[in-house]
Order: sequence, then structure tokens, then C-alpha cells
Amino acid sequence: MLMKSPTAPARSRQKRATSIGPSNWLLAPALVFFAVFALIPLLGVAVLSFMHWDGLGTPSLAGMANWQQTFSNPVTLNAMWLTFAMTVLCYLTQAPISILIGVFMAGEQKYRAVYSVLYFLPLLFSAAAVGIAFKALLDPNFGLSKAFNIGLLSQDWLGSTDLVFYVLIFVISWCFVPFHSLLYQAAVKQIPVSMNEAAMLDGAGRVRTFFSVTLPQIKYTVITSSTLMIVGSLTYFDLVFVMTNGGPGNATRILPLDMYLTGFRSYQMGAASAIAVILVVVGLLVSLLLNKFSDTNKMESQQEGA
Repeated sequence: MLMKSPTAPARSRQKRATSIGPSNWLLAPALVFFAVFALIPLLGVAVLSFMHWDGLGTPSLAGMANWQQTFSNPVTLNAMWLTFAMTVLCYLTQAPISILIGVFMAGEQKYRAVYSVLYFLPLLFSAAAVGIAFKALLDPNFGLSKAFNIGLLSQDWLGSTDLVFYVLIFVISWCFVPFHSLLYQAAVKQIPVSMNEAAMLDGAGRVRTFFSVTLPQIKYTVITSSTLMIVGSLTYFDLVFVMTNGGPGNATRILPLDMYLTGFRSYQMGAASAIAVILVVVGLLVSLLLNKFSDTNKMESQQEGA
């Protein structure tokens, strides 16, 4: 007796059954870990944003009071503006420098490997250590100005409302440019040599080759690096806390620091949770928008014509 071949719906069910194989269950520990340490705490923070809580007593329902306070508090509104300004300026500073250093380190010359090691050094230091070091170096009483007797360095870099914000951007860039440079170095090394040789044969110089060959070939790395820069700038806390603690005044009280001070200095955990939710939502929206408008989900080959 001949056996009938399975129909299309049956084959589809068999395919779905085989796709949920034992190997897919290996994802379960990671999913459980993510749920326990990310999703559940995030849900708790969202719920807490609608509560009155000083961190010690029993939380009580506050309704929308915390959110109204967040969007009416001039300190928090100023923190939002400072966070936006820091995000933009840090990106405009880090992105071009990282690309140029990454392309430079990708060269074949041996001396560039030495520079790569030097550029990598800031990644070895903790943010707290970097903050303490720069705070001491920039101190007008016993820092670099006293060591080298240079009048220009004797300014109160961290005490001036006109200078401190830009000093922080410099220090943050000094810390994170090496990481993004390594991303670009790895991306440039993946570009086929034949493409650069073809550009040179066509008479393109180094600048033309950079804009016509190198940048188009590392576009997905640019998108990835840009996402990390922008979303990461929403979480700067340790450097700012160690170097300025939000001062002078509120000149550097960015949103993550405002969240900390609101929660653990003013004991307003509900309002601090509302600020935390804002940071998470903005970070997710930025990531989704960057991925949507860059078409990274297509991930077509970057080596067209190779």
C-alpha cells in the first residue's frame, strides 16, 4: 500500500516542529537572565514612577503627580536641555575623530600599530579613575598650571560655568574615542585591497578614495557606532558625578545625574523613576529610528563590485 505524501499544511507543521529543536532551548538561560535583570526591574521602575516613595517607607499611589513635577521642574527641564546639547556635541566631536583615527590605524605601516596601543590606553582606565585624574590635573591650585607654570592652564576649568561643559565633552571624548576607533579600524581592514587599488588606478587620491570607497564600505559600522554614541551619551553619569557633581550650580546637571540626585539626595524615588523611564524611552526611540532609516535590517553586502 502506497503512503500518501504529506499535504502542504502538514509539511508546514512539521517544519515548525523541527525549527523548535533542542538548540533553540539554549536561548532560554539568556532570555531568563534578561527578563529577571532587565525587563522586570524596568517594569518596576515604570510602576514606581506613579508612586510616592522616599526609599524607606511604604510606597503610596501618586497618579500623575511625579510626571507633572518632572515636566514642570525647571532643574529637570534644564537637565533635559543639557543632555541634548551634550549628546549632539559629543557626537559631533567623537564621530569624525574616531573615523579618522580608525582609518589611520588600519594602515599597514608598523608604526601605526604602536599608535594603536597608545590610542587604546584610555579604555583600560575606569571612568571614576579618569574623572579623579582630570579633576586633579585641571585644578588651578596644584594641577598642570603649577607643574608647568603656564598661565593659560591656571583657569578654573571646572568652576567656570562658561568652560566646564566643554571640558566635560573633551574628557568624555578622550575616554570613548578609542573604542569607536577600534570599530572603524576593524571595518576598514575588511575592505578588499582591490577596491583601493582600483580607485588609485582611476586616479583617485587619498581624500577621494576615503569619500568614495572607504566611507561607503563602512556605512554599517558608522550606523552602529553612531547608535552607541548617541544612546551612550544618555547614560553619562560617573564622569560627571566625579568631576563636577552637577556643578557649578546646575551647569552640568545632566538627566542621569538629575535622576540620581532626585532619588538619593532628595529622596523622591517616584520622580527619579519618571526620569529613568524618560531616558529608557528616548534611548529606545533613537535606536529604532537609526535602524529604521538606515535600512540596516537589509544588511546587503558592502563589497559591491569587489
